[in-house]
Amino acid sequence: MAPPSCTLSIMVARTDIPFIMQTLPHLVRMCRFPFQRRILVMDTAPLSGDKVGRPGIGTLEQLRDHCQQLIHDGVMDEVIEMDYSPAYRRRLYQKHFGSRYLQPTHNYKGYPILGTIFSLEKVPGDYVLHFDSDMLLYQHPDHSWIREAIQLLQRRPEVMFVRPLSGPPHPDGALHQRVPFEPDPAGFYRFKFFGSRVYLLQRRKFESLLPLPILWCRYRRAWLRHGPASLLTWLHNLTGRGALDSWEVMVSRQLEQTAYVRATLASPLAWTVHPVARGPAFIAALPDIIRRVEAGQYPPEQAGYYDLKPELWY
Repeated sequence: MAPPSCTLSIMVARTDIPFIMQTLPHLVRMCRFPFQRRILVMDTAPLSGDKVGRPGIGTLEQLRDHCQQLIHDGVMDEVIEMDYSPAYRRRLYQKHFGSRYLQPTHNYKGYPILGTIFSLEKVPGDYVLHFDSDMLLYQHPDHSWIREAIQLLQRRPEVMFVRPLSGPPHPDGALHQRVPFEPDPAGFYRFKFFGSRVYLLQRRKFESLLPLPILWCRYRRAWLRHGPASLLTWLHNLTGRGALDSWEVMVSRQLEQTAYVRATLASPLAWTVHPVARGPAFIAALPDIIRRVEAGQYPPEQAGYYDLKPELWY
């Protein structure tokens, strides 16, 4: 029997231009996995929400040039642009949210909800691994967190998503999280909150989680904030009021209402950090940060913390 196939899927936008030529080769180097395909999914929509104020925003032409260079260098295999056609949106939203009448393609922060679904639907493989394009990963040369994750998904029916350890390992095993979690004897932490920055899923199992609840926000009146999704969808289509909440919040709500969990692997042999600030100081320090992460080095005060503490690294 052939081993299960896994595709690497990474979304990119104009806001990512300052760092993807460094972070994406780094991620592929650290994964060291025989992916079926390594695919860039490009968001070509106008920027909205907090994406408008991001530092270093470039042009679509620059983004396309970067993507083609990554393909030329052998880092990625292909690039596909998100499909924003109304017919495609209706079809995907019917499958993922149970409503073909849902219209917004991005949430209130400007995050591509339709694009996220597209990046899972339009790529091949039994399994899909997603990384945000700014993530940093350490993995021991003799370890494969992806293989461990696939085995866990196969072995534990309640595990819906898997990711490596959040933050470098703490000597005492501390894991600083803002949401509740429980340790599992099988070597992972159980979460009911989903994080969208990095996750590996089994496509067939993920479809059993659908449809997701539609969550709206930015309504001043409480009765609107907590109204039926169908009413709020109709109201938005009619008046443009309200905005979609985050996709990861909708997935989290579905995890809360089912027996499924997200698993964070406890092994110290693979871990991630997430850069919060991406300004000029971060871009200047990024080559050295990547070098240290790939060597498994980190400031002691970073241990157990997922968000990169810039004052410790710069």
